[in-house]
Amino acid sequence: MSAPSPLFGDLLLKLGIVSPSQVQEALALQALTGQRVGEALISLGYVTREQIQDALGEALGLHQDKSPLQPALGELLVGLKYVTLAQLDEALARQRRDGRKLGEILVELGHCTYKQIYEALGLQNRIAGRQDLPRPSSDGRRRVVVVDDSPLACAFVQEGLVALGYEVLCFQDPFEALESMGRIQPVIVLSDLEMPGLDGVELCRRLKEGPSHAVPVIILTANDVEAERVRGLRAGADDYVNKSASMDELAARIESVVRRTGETERMRKLFARYTSDAVVEEILKSADAVVLTGEKREVTLLFADLRNFTGLAESLPPEQVVGVLNQVLGRMSDAVLTCGGTLDKFLGDGLMAVFGAPVARPDDALRALQSAKMMMDALTDLRIEAEAEWAAGGREGQPLVLELGVGINSGVVVAGNIGSTVRAEYTCIGDAVNVAARLCSLAGPGEILVGERTRELVDANETAFEDLPPVRLKGKQQPVPLFRAL
Repeated sequence: MSAPSPLFGDLLLKLGIVSPSQVQEALALQALTGQRVGEALISLGYVTREQIQDALGEALGLHQDKSPLQPALGELLVGLKYVTLAQLDEALARQRRDGRKLGEILVELGHCTYKQIYEALGLQNRIAGRQDLPRPSSDGRRRVVVVDDSPLACAFVQEGLVALGYEVLCFQDPFEALESMGRIQPVIVLSDLEMPGLDGVELCRRLKEGPSHAVPVIILTANDVEAERVRGLRAGADDYVNKSASMDELAARIESVVRRTGETERMRKLFARYTSDAVVEEILKSADAVVLTGEKREVTLLFADLRNFTGLAESLPPEQVVGVLNQVLGRMSDAVLTCGGTLDKFLGDGLMAVFGAPVARPDDALRALQSAKMMMDALTDLRIEAEAEWAAGGREGQPLVLELGVGINSGVVVAGNIGSTVRAEYTCIGDAVNVAARLCSLAGPGEILVGERTRELVDANETAFEDLPPVRLKGKQQPVPLFRAL
C-alpha cells in the first residue's frame, strides 16, 4: 500500500487547487485504498487528472515559462516514480540497439504499463505547451471525439462526419482523450473497442465515473460478439455501432443518442436542485416512472421552522443574520438529503421536504422522522458551538438560543411540476400538505409533532410516540389525532 503524500497535498493547497478538508479526505481514502493522493482526489471528484498532472509539473520543476524545451519521457517516468534510473538505463540501451520507441521497450520489459506511459506523455505535451486544445465549438456544429489507436480509422471516421457537418477531434491515446474531456466538451464520444493499454469498455467506464459522466459514448467495433456488447453496455456505453455501418447510419445513431442524453440531462438538472445525487440516479434509472405533469401518490411531508429567529435577527447585523440562517438551513437540508428526501422549498427561516416523491420507498415515513431527529441534533451542535464562541469572546450571559419545531404528516397528494411556463417547480399539493404545515406551527421548541397516518406507517419498534389530545385544525370538521415523537 502506498504511503500518504502530504507534501504533494501541500503543493495542491499552495496552488489553490484543493481545500485542506479535501486533502484530508483524500488522505483518509488513500489509507483505505492505497491510491496516490492525486488519484484519491480525482476519484472523489475534487480535481481533474489534468490539474493533477499540471501540479506534478510544478512539483518536478518542469514549467513552460522556466524551460520551453520538452522534457524527456524517461525523465518524467523517473520523476513520477513509475520507473527507476536502472530500468530507464536498461531501456535506453536497448533503444540504441534497435531504434524502437522508449515507451514500447519499457512496457515490454515489464518496468511500467501503457497507462503510465500515456500519463507521462500527456504531462510532457502540456509542459511543452503543445496541447492547446480547442474550446467548445461556437459555430453551432456538434463536436464529436473519436478515440482509436489506428490513425487510418480516425481519419476515415473524421472525414465522413465532417462531410455531414460535425466538428471532429481525434485521439489515438485513450488516456489523453479522458484527460481532455473537461476542456473540449464534446456532445458524444466514439471509441474503438480494442486498443492497447485501455480498451473502449474501460475508457467508457472511466468516463462515466468521472466529471464528464454525462457525455454519451458509442463503441465502434468489428467484433459483434454478444458478450462484448453486454460488457460495454454494463460499463455505461449508450450504443454499439459496427465499423462496417454506413456513415449515414453512424450519424443517425449519434443524433439518437445525443437527443436521448439531452432529455436525461434535463431531468437530472430539474431534480438535482431538490434532492440528493443518489435519488437523482434512481430517478434517471426509472425515468418513465416519474410523472412531471402531475400524479396522485402517498407521501410523507415534513415542515421545519426555527423558533426565536426574529429575536436573533434584531440583535445582529444583516450579514450575520444571513450567515447564521444559511448555516442552520444548510444543516437542515443535509438531514433531508441524507435520509433520501426531496427538498421542496425554503420558507423564510424554515423548509418543506417530501419523502416519497419523485422516488417512493416503503420506509419514507421513518426516513422523514429520522431526518427530523437529525435536524434536532444539528441544532443542538450549533447551540453548543455558539455558546463556546460566546464564552471565548469573554461576553457575559448566554447567546440567544435557536430552537426548531417540526411537523410531519403522511397522505395522498398531487405531485408534479407546478407553476407557469416561465417558472415551475416540482412540488406537492393537497390536504396532507396543509396538515403537516399546521402541525409544524403547533410544535413547540425542540418538538416533533406527527400525524396519525405517519404514526401508522412507522414501525412501533423503531420509534416511541406519546399520544396527545386531538387538535382542531383550520379546515377540518373533526379533531385531528396528534402524536409527539420521543
